[in-house]
Amino acid sequence: MAETVLVPVDDSAHARKAFERAATAFEGADLIVLHALDPFDVYSVTEEAVWDDEFRDRREREAEALLAEYESLADDLGVDVETRLAHGGPERAILGAVDDLDVDQVVIGSRGRSGIGRVLLGSVAETVARRSPVSVTIVRPEE
Repeated sequence: MAETVLVPVDDSAHARKAFERAATAFEGADLIVLHALDPFDVYSVTEEAVWDDEFRDRREREAEALLAEYESLADDLGVDVETRLAHGGPERAILGAVDDLDVDQVVIGSRGRSGIGRVLLGSVAETVARRSPVSVTIVRPEE
């Protein structure tokens, strides 16, 4: 039975790098790409935005388009991938997927924040690494 590797993604370069690492480092593994659609993501909500049906539908279409981009990237890399869209906070969605999907490994990108930025904003990768019952590989940006 092949190893199952979960790769949580967003639209950042560090998430793309984590996916590329997972695709090459875990050859033959079943790759699951997960995007969490967080209704409380302050970076994606403007002052004018209201979490109504139209806004939710637009965010879901954007998330589906992002997952389609990862499917295309997987094709370019010659690997098969399963995509999943979760709703809720990223930490909870990732850790829930680890349990629900019988994941053996998580490969996640990190923005590489340090100091006060890490303290104030926290780190999804760090939280997942601390709480995950399986191994977590954190792919950091090149400096």
